[in-house]
Amino acid sequence: MKYTFKTNINCGGCIASVTPALNQIDEIESWSVDTENPEKILSVELEDEADAQCVIDAVSSAGFRIEPA
Repeated sequence: MKYTFKTNINCGGCIASVTPALNQIDEIESWSVDTENPEKILSVELEDEADAQCVIDAVSSAGFRIEPA
């Protein structure tokens, strides 16, 4: 299942900060951030039974804003 979120992850340093939080979620198959997009879109591919709330919680706990796109 693919989800997209608007974030304030806007540079390589931000991506490095959020990487450990996202990589610890076993249900995430892949993720990427489009820092060129004005809305800094985080795209996440989750296992079918996974809940997108785990992504929101992880990004928020890393100190970034996130909302469904």
